Amino acid sequence: MMLTVGAAILLVAVSLLGIAIAVPSAPEVPLDRRRPFEANPPTSLTRLAASAVRAFERLLAGQNISWFSRSELENAGLRLSQAEFFILVAVGSCVGILIGLVALGPLVGLLLALLAPFVGRIVVGYLAGKRRSKFDSQLGDTLQLLSGGLRAGHSILRAIDAAATESQKPTSEEMRRVITETSLGRDLLAALNDTALRMKNEDFVWISQAIQINREVGGNLADVLDQVNETIRERSEIKGHIKGLAAEGKFSAYILIAMPFGIVGMLLTVNPGYMNSMFTHPLGWAMIGASFVLMTIGALWMRKIIDLKF
Repeated sequence: MMLTVGAAILLVAVSLLGIAIAVPSAPEVPLDRRRPFEANPPTSLTRLAASAVRAFERLLAGQNISWFSRSELENAGLRLSQAEFFILVAVGSCVGILIGLVALGPLVGLLLALLAPFVGRIVVGYLAGKRRSKFDSQLGDTLQLLSGGLRAGHSILRAIDAAATESQKPTSEEMRRVITETSLGRDLLAALNDTALRMKNEDFVWISQAIQINREVGGNLADVLDQVNETIRERSEIKGHIKGLAAEGKFSAYILIAMPFGIVGMLLTVNPGYMNSMFTHPLGWAMIGASFVLMTIGALWMRKIIDLKF
């Protein structure tokens, strides 16, 4: 009896398996087509951050605060609003306070919290300088794209649009911004001049001037851009030679600046009590303050010597 029941169950299972294989399955519809308007629900942290940003935006609405303005963040390549970046700085201050309280004490925590805005300022400046350097290195390829588009029969706007499509960031972003501004009715030369000011690039000023002169007197703009490109490449070679010659001076300056801190750290590691008088006596504090002032003057002096303008 048990054998008969087992054989029947096995037969039914094999039959169901055959039906499942033989019968075609229903076509699967993607989830985004079944629920096209249903987005992922925001998390509690996302809602809290959004409410904080809106509150901070209302707070900054009536204020004229120049720190971390929209133009500075755009020049740094950050897709953040002023309120969002201020919140990030506030979070950094809170983290600095916690680190200081846990590791070194409340005074150090307060100092780290006060340093957070200045660190944010330094980071924005560093990112902006890096973005400008990258734009300058891509300028030769941009000129080739512009001259190639003009030789293909395109207008200067169409050539700039092609350069925005084919180039990499940040050139593509700046060229796209020029196209957007001109499509809204702004003059092309004004948009190009603003790009040169944002990027602090003298070579791009030459491009704008070449386009302006071509508008006034006519001629083959593609040949003019090729000549400008050749001049820019020659200047880039000279810049490379100057940076190579000044590299030794910069390295020597870094070593001279870091040497006092290295010596003090070595002495504190080898013999911790050797410099107790320096940190406990008023004369020692005066000498430390004087050394910091002299080191700052020397660092600025060396920076002035090795920072060559060309």
